[in-house]
Amino acid sequence: MPSATTARSAGLASDLRLAVMRLRRRLALERHPANDLSMTAMAVLGALHLHGEMTVGELAARERVQPPSMTRTVNHLEAAGYIARRPGESDRRQVHVAITERGTATVLADRARRDEWLARRLNALTAEERATLRKAAPLLERLANSE
Repeated sequence: MPSATTARSAGLASDLRLAVMRLRRRLALERHPANDLSMTAMAVLGALHLHGEMTVGELAARERVQPPSMTRTVNHLEAAGYIARRPGESDRRQVHVAITERGTATVLADRARRDEWLARRLNALTAEERATLRKAAPLLERLANSE
């Protein structure tokens, strides 16, 4: 029989899962109207914007997808001018991917639109509620990045 602490954690886990997934779906709806890229493609652009040039393998590991799936995403983004790729200097078989100006502009416009929507919703909360969310944000990030 689970302990009371485990039962409370399970209830919290369920509540958080539901709230985070609903917020994620809502934020996805607020994407820039001119942006027809998939969430995976946007995640790749976001990673390249934040971390700089990466290999296809590094991108696949970061996004937790198989390398062939990432190769398809990279091919699509390159064909549309969002990224550029070049062979590795020491290993010509290795492909390095970097975001282009078009990719950067797309990421920034998309983030700005969603941040604006969320900021308006946050302004409707009390100062105490916003402070609680400010404290929770790093914890949620830590949970998202845990194995």
